[in-house]
Amino acid sequence: MSEALVEGGADGELRLSGVLDYQTGPTLRRAGQDLIRKGKTRRVLIDCTAVEKSSSVGLSLLLAFTRDAMATGREVLIVGMPEDMREIARVSGLLDVLALADEARGAV
Repeated sequence: MSEALVEGGADGELRLSGVLDYQTGPTLRRAGQDLIRKGKTRRVLIDCTAVEKSSSVGLSLLLAFTRDAMATGREVLIVGMPEDMREIARVSGLLDVLALADEARGAV
């Protein structure tokens, strides 16, 4: 079975880790939604640096978390997106939709 986790951190951070797939997606969705609802910061930073592997479910989670945050009037920034997720986003035409940060140049 796949293992994954979403944890809240300081300053509105959501840290995703493990394998994001159809087995872990529903639990991560509920947990992330709850963390976003409880958050009080102006911005939600979604950190994907600990994601080991992701299917399109990972992108679906990022889109859902972005929608949740925006519904509460907060900004979103996604950092550390692994190459497999970035490639799926590119092929799906989502690179311009997601608020990705390029650590070398700032927000893309």
